[in-house]
Amino acid sequence: MSRFCGAFLGIGFVACCLAGAIEPVLYPQLMEIPAGFPAIAPPSDNAFLLERWLLGKKLFFDPVMSSDSSISCASCHRPELAFSDNQAISPGVAQRPGNRNVPSLANVAYHPYFTREGGVPTLEMQVLVPIQEHHEFDFNIILLAQRLVNDSMYVAMAQKAYQRAPDPFVITRALACFERSLLSGNSPYDQFTFQGKKKALSAAQKRGMKLFYSKKTNCSTCHSGFNFTNYAFENNGLYTSYRDEGRFRLTRNPADSALFKIPSLRNVAITAPYMHDGSLHSLRAVIEHYESGGKSHPQKSSAIQPLELTEREKNDLLAFLESLTDESFIQNPLFTN
Repeated sequence: MSRFCGAFLGIGFVACCLAGAIEPVLYPQLMEIPAGFPAIAPPSDNAFLLERWLLGKKLFFDPVMSSDSSISCASCHRPELAFSDNQAISPGVAQRPGNRNVPSLANVAYHPYFTREGGVPTLEMQVLVPIQEHHEFDFNIILLAQRLVNDSMYVAMAQKAYQRAPDPFVITRALACFERSLLSGNSPYDQFTFQGKKKALSAAQKRGMKLFYSKKTNCSTCHSGFNFTNYAFENNGLYTSYRDEGRFRLTRNPADSALFKIPSLRNVAITAPYMHDGSLHSLRAVIEHYESGGKSHPQKSSAIQPLELTEREKNDLLAFLESLTDESFIQNPLFTN
């Protein structure tokens, strides 16, 4: 257990009590670093404090964040779906369709950059994107701060958390503090790999894991490490022509056209639909896509090749991906409203 983890076990217990006297033994403690995960180093101006976490959580679930107070962060990032959504493209204010499929927020504390083109360098800055995006909150953080200043509860919570009014500094950091706590590392895979529970995986899941890490599939070339992503930008041959410009939208470099950040596979079995546009509606469809080798595109990664899997191998691979579901994370009462 890291020093960072140990320092906040007591805070986790307090938060459990605040969540409704839930038996803390049933769930990972707040900010407990999962086995096999590296320590988290929050920014010096946003060290973890329970008061900051509580403020961030309140903001996360509050539709006050949107211009017409109709949707919140949690409208699209649903706890029971590992903080993702079950729609291809989630609607924003006035039911305007969004631009891309909603990603899971599990383990965002470890992401080196944010958005599918990687244009946001810190978790503290990330919330600025949906706040100002016309198809999401369609708001302005200055106007949001003015709204919160007129709410006595937010004023009191901001003073306790950051010793200042609920201004843009407070809003961005409190939300990041809450999101940094969304740690998911207690799936059957984790129990088998890091906790020594040899019966945590079925025979099919073990075969699927061996296949996942084999040269035959090359899955772990991109979906590597404890978070099942190398955070690189790749094209997986989803289309021959892309309406979404991908990373090119940020860099304007033709070499980045139709490249997207590789997502984590944690909790992937419950985060359908898949791909940047939500065009594949099941894990079976995803496996079939990679089985085919993808469509021809000049940017397609060389790692994407026809797999020639048997039906049993496809089933085993699916079983392994299902073993990445962390029930203690998606059912944790600390993360519900």
